[in-house]
Amino acid sequence: MSDFNAKSSRKLNNGIEMPIIGIGTWKIPNAGPVVNTVSWALEAGYRLIDTARLYKNEWGVGNAIKNSGIPRSEIFVTTKVPPQTMSERATIKAFDKSLKELGLEYIDLYLIHWPLPYFRQHTWAAVQKIYASGKCRAIGVANYCLKHLKALLKETGIVPAVDQVEFHPYLYQKDLLELCQSKGIQLEAYSPLTHGYRLDDERIAAIGRKYNKTIAQTMLRWSLQHGTIVIPKSVHQHRIMENISIFDFELSSADMNAIDALNENRHYVWDPCTLS
Repeated sequence: MSDFNAKSSRKLNNGIEMPIIGIGTWKIPNAGPVVNTVSWALEAGYRLIDTARLYKNEWGVGNAIKNSGIPRSEIFVTTKVPPQTMSERATIKAFDKSLKELGLEYIDLYLIHWPLPYFRQHTWAAVQKIYASGKCRAIGVANYCLKHLKALLKETGIVPAVDQVEFHPYLYQKDLLELCQSKGIQLEAYSPLTHGYRLDDERIAAIGRKYNKTIAQTMLRWSLQHGTIVIPKSVHQHRIMENISIFDFELSSADMNAIDALNENRHYVWDPCTLS
């Protein structure tokens, strides 16, 4: 059995620890719905919360954290730069707005949300300034394909702590995963359950039955065993609890290989590799 559990974390390249499983909040409305989701997640044992300025629910996320009774130091909060932020000044202003909406004194991880052309270098420079200020504990990127990540490393020489991308059995981005691992970048898997589109695959169901686990649990375990951090999203309390109940089994090498072979290079959210 792998030596990680629901309380486990992975050490980022600046030395801080990031929980290996979290709750995603994309498309969850502010106030009631997101407050409920984050509250249920924290109650179930999640300690990583992922949001973004674009999601327009930072206030609700922060409210749930504040009312949870859990020490702030035990909760890892990620938010992101709005995609079309066009200057260093605007990036810093957006960060301050996120901090205010969340009601927090610092952010644990601040990400560039999309690799938009012409914006990447100045946004990365601004994010580095925010990191230097001590207002966030780590910085990284999201939706950076292999070409975007290679360009960032070549142009700046500053290695991000995290690359958050869509990653699941049908989008097994092996080359990107291997580059991240070689450079000390933590790959974080969003939509690890295919946004719900492939939760009826009998091939994964058959593997899951060996361990008395659901398709969703099997998918999440597959991602974790590849060394990623996973942030499944759900607005249903029983599914939030189900998704974190993946630490009492381990997929065999044969089952890992079988799931690897399901790759279709299929995006279910969007394909950022279309951006130059």
